[in-house]
Amino acid sequence: MAVFFSGSELLEIATGIERNGMAFYQALADKTGRRDVKDIYNYLAGEEKKHMDIFQGMSDALGQAKPTETYTDEYMLYLKSLVDSTVFSSVTEAQQKAGKVFNESEALDIGIQAEKDSILFYSELQSLVRERDRKVVLNTLEEEKKHLRQLSELKAGL
Repeated sequence: MAVFFSGSELLEIATGIERNGMAFYQALADKTGRRDVKDIYNYLAGEEKKHMDIFQGMSDALGQAKPTETYTDEYMLYLKSLVDSTVFSSVTEAQQKAGKVFNESEALDIGIQAEKDSILFYSELQSLVRERDRKVVLNTLEEEKKHLRQLSELKAGL
């Protein structure tokens, strides 16, 4: 039996992924004493926040997902498990990874890999959404690709 996700469900997942990424970059900004490096991390955290806002706007345009499960708690646990299986599994994990980073190049490498993982995640989910929601997935992919390009440009400028 095929499992289908609505565009709204995917946007909830995307928001969780971006929230975890924002926590990673904010923790790096809080950790460093170098102003130039702090500016880079704050920029990246801001980019994650922009993505959260974009995904929220897309979600508002689509309307709320209607869970088919009897219990709303089960539905939310289901969505959380999807978020936890991607990139950074939680805000705490993102902050812990940031604590283990030694330099800005390493931090950007982790960010680049996280964006690549997100792109792969959304690419795979394209086949799991209803036809009418595929545009939402494609918009999400484009946002992730844009972020990957921005991170790569930042790294090239170091």
